[in-house]
Amino acid sequence: MTTEPALPPPGTAPAPASPPQPHTAPTESPATESPAAEPPVAELPFSAPQFTTEMPSGAPAPELLPPAPERAPRAPRRPRPVLLAVSGLVLGTLAGGGVGYAVQAQRPPTPLPPIQVARPSYPAAVVDPTAFAAQQPKPLAIDGDLLKLLIGAPDGSAAWGEFPDKPSWVSVGEFAEHSDSAVRDFKDLNSRGFRRAAEVDWKKGDTRYRVSLVQYAPDRANEAATHAVGTTRNLKPFADGANGGYRVDEAPRYWADSADRYYYGQAVAQRGTVAMVVEVFDPKPVNPDVVKDLAKQQWERLV
Repeated sequence: MTTEPALPPPGTAPAPASPPQPHTAPTESPATESPAAEPPVAELPFSAPQFTTEMPSGAPAPELLPPAPERAPRAPRRPRPVLLAVSGLVLGTLAGGGVGYAVQAQRPPTPLPPIQVARPSYPAAVVDPTAFAAQQPKPLAIDGDLLKLLIGAPDGSAAWGEFPDKPSWVSVGEFAEHSDSAVRDFKDLNSRGFRRAAEVDWKKGDTRYRVSLVQYAPDRANEAATHAVGTTRNLKPFADGANGGYRVDEAPRYWADSADRYYYGQAVAQRGTVAMVVEVFDPKPVNPDVVKDLAKQQWERLV
């Protein structure tokens, strides 16, 4: 017997396919009962491979897997030592805290000591104003208007480019631009406690002059000394008691980004937190007496 479906009569619609039923072995029915008729199976519109549930003759019977061996029952698991230790620690802490709280709750409260503040005391004697003023910090050597301390341009002089030909305030950036390394000098001045600066520039003939007063913070008097005489060598004194000196260069220098050369003369001094700088730029060798005279005039205004 095959499972090939029968073709429906022409002109009739094919019946819906019924879900496949699980195959069961035929059972013998009593002799008195007739076998039930099989329902017609709808034929598919295409040819399907034919399958049979009958085993071919002579085929070996399928082998069955042997049953798995029975396992012995597992021994009960022992508690871990770490878990026991942690449990004991937690229980001990809770028990100790409870006992301590119970003991402390039975004790009477201890009163706190009163807050004691010392009363202000005043000297019985009258303070001497002179002695009190002598004990105060000394005022700065120079703490006034730096513009009034600068010397002025002499008669017959002219302005030197865009530089001020009369005493004027200059910023730290403007002061740093006087050097070839403006960026380095700008950072150096700000890191050393630069406070303020005043300057006057003029030109007489082909000779250029510049006098500057640079003041540092009150606690940076050593920076003023470094600015004035810290990097200058071979100085000659220009006045008695002046903390500094003057010098002139024998070799010429060159202006920045130019082939024009000049000779340089300089005088420096320090007064408290103020550094004094006098500069002379001349196309011919600088006269030392000119630098010395300008430095002496400026120093007398600081003292």
